[in-house]
Amino acid sequence: MFTKEKIYNFLQETLVSLFEVAPEDITPGANLYEDLDIDSIDAVDLTVKLKEFTGRRIQPSDFKQVRTVQDIVDAVFELLNRPIDNSAESMTNQGKQFDGGN
Repeated sequence: MFTKEKIYNFLQETLVSLFEVAPEDITPGANLYEDLDIDSIDAVDLTVKLKEFTGRRIQPSDFKQVRTVQDIVDAVFELLNRPIDNSAESMTNQGKQFDGGN
């Protein structure tokens, strides 16, 4: 089970190790772009790390309104507590069965 505290701790460690953000600058209210100097390319890298952490596909719409560290924590927590949508994967597998697995 992923708690908000566990998500926050992972995020803090990732921001420090991946982007060399000073730990004291990372607070729930810190703005990713203005306070932590995370740009759009960094945001993509962070999304990849979050996908590895959660084991879930992250849709751009999940993070459309993210501005602060707490916004990320809340979005990841919501993502993890949402039922997994296997419909896209199921459709892909059906297509493979239909075309012989190619």
